[in-house]
Amino acid sequence: MATQRPSSSTNSENTKKRKRDDSSCSEEDERIISSSLPSSSTARWKHDVFLSFCGEDTRRSFTDHLYSYLKGKGILVFRDDESLERGTYISQELMQAIQESRYAIVIFSENYAFSKWCLRELAEIVEWEEKKNLTIIPIFYHVDPSEVRIQNGTFAKAFFAHEEDPMVDIKEINTWRKACKTVGGLKGEHIKGDRYESTIIQQISEMIFCNYTMPNSLIHDNQKIVGINSGVKEMISLLHMESNDVRFIGIHGKTHGCERNDVPL
Repeated sequence: MATQRPSSSTNSENTKKRKRDDSSCSEEDERIISSSLPSSSTARWKHDVFLSFCGEDTRRSFTDHLYSYLKGKGILVFRDDESLERGTYISQELMQAIQESRYAIVIFSENYAFSKWCLRELAEIVEWEEKKNLTIIPIFYHVDPSEVRIQNGTFAKAFFAHEEDPMVDIKEINTWRKACKTVGGLKGEHIKGDRYESTIIQQISEMIFCNYTMPNSLIHDNQKIVGINSGVKEMISLLHMESNDVRFIGIHGKTHGCERNDVPL
């Protein structure tokens, strides 16, 4: 009597089943691992913050102080090199930096709108804010938010100069106006000399570090450790990152279901 041999497909299924049975990973853990693996379509964050500013107004003052403080907090900041401003059009390097940033801090100042470079940069920021989760933080540095939003005051003078320039297309000017209206309507910081700039810089840095950068870094760094995501999120909620309180958290316990000595703990 001939013995029926199992098909190759059956052997394959049994092998996969044995591998699953031997592993300590649940189906939920396998799903987490699969979803955390990088893909070609997944955005790769390279910078926490992109700074948009008019070098003539703030490069060696407010912007430099903000940049130094953010860097000191371990926040990854992109600030263009001074030599880049010699060009007329926004460079590919800057466009890529905007696309790879979590935050865009736009520092509106007296001469910001006179710079075609700044306005093209702003339009790119607004475009990527609409395409992905790019958060824009406007800082109105000795200009009123209404000047940016409805383009009056120095912003009106700047746009009038652009409209008189035959080298600037009216469609591009309308794009700049729309970008100013959009960002000018966002909640931000208004610096007008009634508060210490160092205090404002500290508040901005703490907000970025506590509310986004550190929690997301913790979760991102631990995505490949099976079953840890929920624990990290719970720990972050217990820390109350928005509070100024000092908190201590003790973590204790033992592993379950992992008896192999090659599992990282």
